[in-house]
Amino acid sequence: MPESASSAAGSRPLEILLVFLRLGCTSFGGPIAHLGYFRAEFVERRKWLTERAYVDLVALAQFLPGPASSQTGFGIGLMRGGLLGGLAAWTGFTLPSAALLVLFAYGAGTIADSQAGAGLLHGLKLVAVAIVAQAVMGMARSLCPDRVRASIATVALVVMLLAPSSFFQIGTIVAGGIAGWALCRGDGATVPDGLAMPVSRRFATICLVLFFLLLAVAFVPAPGGAMALFDAFYRSGALVFGGGHVVLPLLRNAVVVPGWVSDNSFLAGYGAAQAVPGPLFTFAAYLGTVAGIAPGGVAGAAVALLAIFIPGILCLMGTLPFWHGLRARPAAQAAMRGTNAAVVGLLGAALYNPLWTSAVRGPADLAVAAAAFVLLVAWRAPPLVVVVLAALTGIGLGFLG
Repeated sequence: MPESASSAAGSRPLEILLVFLRLGCTSFGGPIAHLGYFRAEFVERRKWLTERAYVDLVALAQFLPGPASSQTGFGIGLMRGGLLGGLAAWTGFTLPSAALLVLFAYGAGTIADSQAGAGLLHGLKLVAVAIVAQAVMGMARSLCPDRVRASIATVALVVMLLAPSSFFQIGTIVAGGIAGWALCRGDGATVPDGLAMPVSRRFATICLVLFFLLLAVAFVPAPGGAMALFDAFYRSGALVFGGGHVVLPLLRNAVVVPGWVSDNSFLAGYGAAQAVPGPLFTFAAYLGTVAGIAPGGVAGAAVALLAIFIPGILCLMGTLPFWHGLRARPAAQAAMRGTNAAVVGLLGAALYNPLWTSAVRGPADLAVAAAAFVLLVAWRAPPLVVVVLAALTGIGLGFLG
């Protein structure tokens, strides 16, 4: 390998870490908004992967247990820079919110307590609406170019608006795949996007075995301490589909029911988790810090954080090589066309609920969201610039309101 190529490959984990660290500091709005930020950064701006490959990865993450946006980010880093790249992506995206929640657990307070802070957070919610709207529009153009796929996306949107649960989310994706397999075969086979796949099938099998082995161990009563803490959070991460807020009942059963964390502390931490960027699963860092079980503090935060994310990462690495090979089959490609269209419908439904319903509360909010959308789509402004402008506008509206 030439020295320049070797140097470029060696610098990729650092590049990935820095990009995801910036996203981890600025990606407000929840998992659906995170997918919009990822698309803007890695499909449109950096062109690390194509639209089709990105949505295939999102669809796979939606099938698996764990946080879909974090798994998507890990997958992007994995395909860009190997295992170190995946770990760099996860670290960069996860660390900012985890650190903020640990600080909150130690009594540093929350930004939402002040008028300016509340306005700032509201402005960030509004820019998330624009980011996701841009993603839905771009993905619809690329992945729903005909009547059949547009109809699959519309049916998925209607189902998710009427029944917004993780069960129906997975069922809608499966139904979209079946519809694509039956109705989209006439589109012709395409050559799958050339993506680096650093995970071998042997390593993937090891990851799947480890996932189930750790899950079995997690159901064996532990005497206490770090092992009991790890087991509780591993179970929560391994048994949740849909990610985000769906994990909250599992976490409550894991830490409140045994008396490790009081209900008041649990709810206070959940409120703080809404005020920080990055994945909601970093709520585990707060719970690990305040849990009345060893090791507690920063060490407890590290144990809980790793335990809740490990199952999703193992599942992704365990299935990615098999999915990658499956994409080359014409029948599988037809199914993925339907699945991708269904994902567009899911994102469209999420644009309305929870993003639009929680952020746009009046004409001024609509004006900010529309202006951010025009900056992103028509002026092609960098998302970070639009985020800063919307945040400042939100602060201004907070004082005026």
